[in-house]
Amino acid sequence: MSLTFADLDIASVESFVLTAYERIAATTLYPGDPVRLMMETLAYVAVVQNQIIDLAGKQNLLAFATGEHLDYIGMMVGTPRLGHSPATCKQRFRLEAPLAFAVTVPPGTRVTTKDRRAVFMLPDGLTIAPGETEAVGVVVATKPGAAGNGLVPGQIDAMIDPVAYVTGTDNVSVTMLGADVESDSRYRSRVQQAPESFTCAGPVGSYRNLVMAVHQDIADAGIWSPKPGTVDIRPVMVGGLLPPPEIIDAVRQAVSADDVRPLTDTVTVAPPEPIPYHIDVSWSLVRANEPLLSTLTDQVAAAAADFIAWQSAVPGRDIQPDELQARMKAAGARRVLIREPLYTTLPPYQLAQNAAVNIEFIGVEDD
Repeated sequence: MSLTFADLDIASVESFVLTAYERIAATTLYPGDPVRLMMETLAYVAVVQNQIIDLAGKQNLLAFATGEHLDYIGMMVGTPRLGHSPATCKQRFRLEAPLAFAVTVPPGTRVTTKDRRAVFMLPDGLTIAPGETEAVGVVVATKPGAAGNGLVPGQIDAMIDPVAYVTGTDNVSVTMLGADVESDSRYRSRVQQAPESFTCAGPVGSYRNLVMAVHQDIADAGIWSPKPGTVDIRPVMVGGLLPPPEIIDAVRQAVSADDVRPLTDTVTVAPPEPIPYHIDVSWSLVRANEPLLSTLTDQVAAAAADFIAWQSAVPGRDIQPDELQARMKAAGARRVLIREPLYTTLPPYQLAQNAAVNIEFIGVEDD
């Protein structure tokens, strides 16, 4: 359905302006007539104004609103946009040798990478106990955003603020949980689902809305009731990743608050149970497309990668080989022989995760 609040067709507006003038002035305006040129200019101005009117009208509708307009629509249903958040990781501080007294690393101590592009801070401080040579604390990025994610252990290995007796530092976990401001598309989806949270009966939609509001990197959640009075929640991260402990704790806190959880519900939160599967397929190509073999091989591999991402995006999504076959054929394969995976039904607490991929080209065939 195409929705417009004003006529945006240039030819239509120009025709309306010209015929209106000709009707009023009882004349005919031919191409090149100075009056016609002026009317065409006015028609252009009218089209620009119509575009502004159309944009203003659409910004009042959830399906089209963007930016701050979308924020105000979200406010009407009590759903604010998620802001940016800093990346975090576990950081180790080391001594050269054990000491007979405790060494305190004060709050606010900053550490960084070799190139000093990513700076992290120890918000709470920590103490290296007497006789110990190291202690581990949590550091957070000084600049919020997803750019701080993905630093592997050992990359944050320099101290900006020296601490007496501390001779070295390094991160012992991957930096994660940094997030940019929630995108319009994800926020729009949450605003649309917000009315689900208005009920106090504890439906699936209400719990999903609470889970999705915890962090931008939560892609979906499996929600089910294994027995009466019990709700089991299994969030999954963007990219089909299992949620880290920090996300599990945050989700547990969000769905267990007394003002959102029905009194009769016992709520448990845990990572989905990973169910590994393999992709083992063969495919052929139509003889007429043989010159495109290299390109189509890449497209078929990309189709398999898209299938893997789709399969692990939602907890409880059945493992569906027919989906893989459809995607590979759409990518250019003539015939697809799937040995694995087999169709497997998954309950809401399980998540399909690919363990291996084998894609074999078996040659060209006549159409």
